[in-house]
Amino acid sequence: MIEHRPFLSLDVISRDWLDARLHFRFGEFGRADHVPLGALYVWNDDEFAPHSGFGLHAHREVEIVTWVRSGAITHEDDAGNRARLVADSVQAMSAGCAVHHAERNEESSPARLFQIWLHPRTPGGTPRWATRVCSRECREGRFVTLASGDPDDVRTGALPINADARVRIATIREGATLHHVLRPPGHAYVVADHGRLDVGQIRLAPRDGLVVTNESQLTMTARDDTDIVIVELVG
Repeated sequence: MIEHRPFLSLDVISRDWLDARLHFRFGEFGRADHVPLGALYVWNDDEFAPHSGFGLHAHREVEIVTWVRSGAITHEDDAGNRARLVADSVQAMSAGCAVHHAERNEESSPARLFQIWLHPRTPGGTPRWATRVCSRECREGRFVTLASGDPDDVRTGALPINADARVRIATIREGATLHHVLRPPGHAYVVADHGRLDVGQIRLAPRDGLVVTNESQLTMTARDDTDIVIVELVG
């Protein structure tokens, strides 16, 4: 089964410094019918204005994967980690029992990112943070796993997360087709970033989302050059 969530149908959080579109309902925000999908319960399409962002704040019991689509953000946390993440960078943070962190755009141009939150497989634990770059060249025409709770994925370069899920990305060119096999139970969430994408008979506009349940394979054809970001549930 496949459910289309057009970008223009998503709920909006608008501040002086933040424009966010919510693929899932979280607390009082988001559409009531946009319920979580297994461990996946937040996917926000965020744009931070220059010289703005989230100051130091706390998280616990959550796995957060951040994909920087354009611009750059600066991460800082109370474990002593600090890094500037440029476009094509991914960050994975396990909040564990508690972590305080800040995430800011310290640049002179906007930053666009996906914020993906997952319920942890096991509660508690020591907070953990890591980052890596995944260039367009390395993901051209194929899916690369950015972060995963599967040890086999971690051994081949994915950032570790404490969740029954994997976060992947592929870049495909206009007219190209990818046939992507889903591991049982065949649940996933798909977003076409900056180009149009056909998934089976469904036509996605840029930044549209797609809820996939009980499917064994997806056939994806690009109508423009685009990135495809997918969260697959593996438990």
